[in-house]
Amino acid sequence: MSKTLAGNAVIGQSGGPTAVINQSLVGCIEGLRGCDAIGRILGAHHAVRGMVENDFIDLTDVPQDRLDRIANTPSSALGSSRDKPDEAYCQKIFERFAENDVRYFFYIGGNDSSDTARIVNETARKEGYELRAFHIPKTIDNDLECNDHTPGFPSAAKFVAQALMGDQLDNAALPGIKIDVIMGRHAGFLTAASMMARTRDGDGPHLIYVPEVAFDLGRFAADVDRVYSQRGRCIVAVSEGIHDVEGTPIATKLAGNVERDAHGNVQLSGTGALGDHLAAHVKDCLGAKLRVRADTFGYLQRSFAGCVSEVDQREARAAGRKAAELAVEGEEHGSIAIVRTSDDPYSAELQRIELTDVAAKTRTLPTDVIIDGCDIDPSYRRYFKPLLGGLPAIEQF
Repeated sequence: MSKTLAGNAVIGQSGGPTAVINQSLVGCIEGLRGCDAIGRILGAHHAVRGMVENDFIDLTDVPQDRLDRIANTPSSALGSSRDKPDEAYCQKIFERFAENDVRYFFYIGGNDSSDTARIVNETARKEGYELRAFHIPKTIDNDLECNDHTPGFPSAAKFVAQALMGDQLDNAALPGIKIDVIMGRHAGFLTAASMMARTRDGDGPHLIYVPEVAFDLGRFAADVDRVYSQRGRCIVAVSEGIHDVEGTPIATKLAGNVERDAHGNVQLSGTGALGDHLAAHVKDCLGAKLRVRADTFGYLQRSFAGCVSEVDQREARAAGRKAAELAVEGEEHGSIAIVRTSDDPYSAELQRIELTDVAAKTRTLPTDVIIDGCDIDPSYRRYFKPLLGGLPAIEQF
């Protein structure tokens, strides 16, 4: 490892906010404060956009009590960005770093963010500029390679589980068919977590659809009909990213006009189109008089303050601190991975991995836990249970 560098540090928060991303921010600040070589600690306002525009928030002397309040506040305190930097964009970032004597770069985000850290790091090396570049994991999709789970996911999963618990009670009181659309473009972990809402035999969700397997509209209607015929009601949890055998998102097949985000992806969140069209399809196939409703959880899953996972809070802060400590100790670059070492009692450790191990790669739900394309194996509860922590106790007649 190289010597400790003297210079300033920049921290950015990228992509969709989470309930614990500020824990990682504060953990990183705490890890840097004990190093005399660190000059100023700068927060990039709105992530990479702030970096290229020299828009920084000075975090060097923020009082600890304020940092603690920020850590416990959901969403991104520095602001975020959906910009997807290419090499030219990253060259501009590097130039601003050189102008500001930035020698430490920490980027909190998902796989695109890790790729940004990789490109900036490689640019610095080509220019012969000494820089420590670290990616700190974050994503509610839980789709980063080498990680058992990622900060932000446990809290979002807890929200999903508790929302489905409430929906289950509502549906039992007023039976019908209810469809809940949950985030997850390519990875179905968050939708699969809805299985934790089942506290008794017969509880919903009765059907769970994830993007790791192809979705068939005809099969979907038949599944709903089967459950409804047996139980007189049916709750469905479905990932926003479900697709057909050709890989075409169902949302684009059902909706005439679709929006695309800055990355060119079909806009799946922030719209109720998929749920509305699935509900209409069920009515068309099974009967217009059926009571069919759909909700799209959308952005509510990301920064909900009412059900944050304690494990998530602790690990998010530790991941930020670990990245700072490794950089200060002389590691030149890397990403932080959470590796589970035990289910019961739960334990995990933080490991440094290469940026190339995670950059622009996507981890998906193991297909061997998916049952008949419409459910999740009950044994997978052991994966979710320690991450979510305690769930409300409920009782019914």
